[in-house]
Parts: sequence; structure tokens; C-alpha cells
Amino acid sequence: MKMLCRVATAMAVVLGLAAGALAQQKAKQSAAPMDEKATMEAWQKAMTPGEGQKKLTPMVGTFETKVRTWMDPTKPPEDTAGSSVNSWVLGDRYVQMKYEGIFMGETFNGIGYMGFDNVSKKYVSTWMDTAGTRMMWSTGTVDASGKVLSLKAMVNDPGTGKPTAADTKITIIDNDHHKMELFGKGPNGKIVKITEIEYTRKK
Repeated sequence: MKMLCRVATAMAVVLGLAAGALAQQKAKQSAAPMDEKATMEAWQKAMTPGEGQKKLTPMVGTFETKVRTWMDPTKPPEDTAGSSVNSWVLGDRYVQMKYEGIFMGETFNGIGYMGFDNVSKKYVSTWMDTAGTRMMWSTGTVDASGKVLSLKAMVNDPGTGKPTAADTKITIIDNDHHKMELFGKGPNGKIVKITEIEYTRKK
């Protein structure tokens, strides 16, 4: 009886060691880096402009703009005009947007960049302007038609000093027209439209 117990114990130890060794081997295999060829192919795919970037083509060019801004959603908007020069940069990977206009009676300038991240499969955007010192970073997707981009961001509210949601919707109407709408939280806590910009290609 004692001999059987010893044999059973020894087998259990051997099986335990074998299982541990197998687990370590699998862990090493899963943690093993990709081979050089696969790594280079992944990088090449990540860095090459494709269909995601092409969907931004109608936004490239020089545009005249009509702007509506709702500082108070219960009151009529302020209507202004401006212009935007949008150019491909860094080998057609990003669209650079340089905007000039009027905001609250003052000269307004803004610079932004928009692109498509081949790895995350999401559209990415950043924006900065003379109406503040913050930078807005947005990410989002395009709908099935390929013409409506929905982007989300969090920005610091100058009034409260706290982060608040800022949603951007860009609609490609045709090759010469597109529209940008910015939504945020209003005084009553509900989401309201803050800004609407209509872009018309300058000819």
C-alpha cells in the first residue's frame, strides 16, 4: 500500500512538472516577437495611405465658409463668414486645415489635422484655435455611405474648468460642399448644437 502511494505521489509530481513546463513554453511562444518579415509587412500596412484616407479627399482645397454659432441656445445664432485652406500633408496621410474668420467680433484663426489610423481603423483629428489655449483630440468612425464622419472628444470647459463632451459631425455633401457641426452640453445639461460651418469650394 505504501509503495502504491509513493508511486502515485511520484507520478503526480512528474505530471505537475510536465504541465508547468508546457505552460511556460506556451507563454514564451505567445510572448515571442513577430518575425522580421511579418513586422515589416505590418508597419508597411500601417503607414500606407489607403481607402480610409481617400474618403477625406472632398475636404481638400480652398473653401469659403458660412458659420452659425449658438452662444446661447435660447437665442438666435451669430452668423459670420470665413475661409479654410485644406491641404494634404506628409504624403497624403493627413489633411491640414487652416481657418480664418471672425468669432465674437474678433479675428479668429484655427489649425487642425485629420487622418485615418490604419491600425485602429478610426478617424483621428486635432484642432487648436485663437478662441482658447486647449487642443481638442477627437476619434471616430464613418458611416456605411462613407460620407458622414462622427467624432468624439473631451475638452475642458472654460466656465467650469471640468471636462465636457464635444461631438463633431462632418457630412460630405459632394466634392465641392461639406458641413461641420459641433455639439456640446448646454446650460440645461442637454446636448445642443454649438457651431455649424458650411464649406463651399472656392473656384
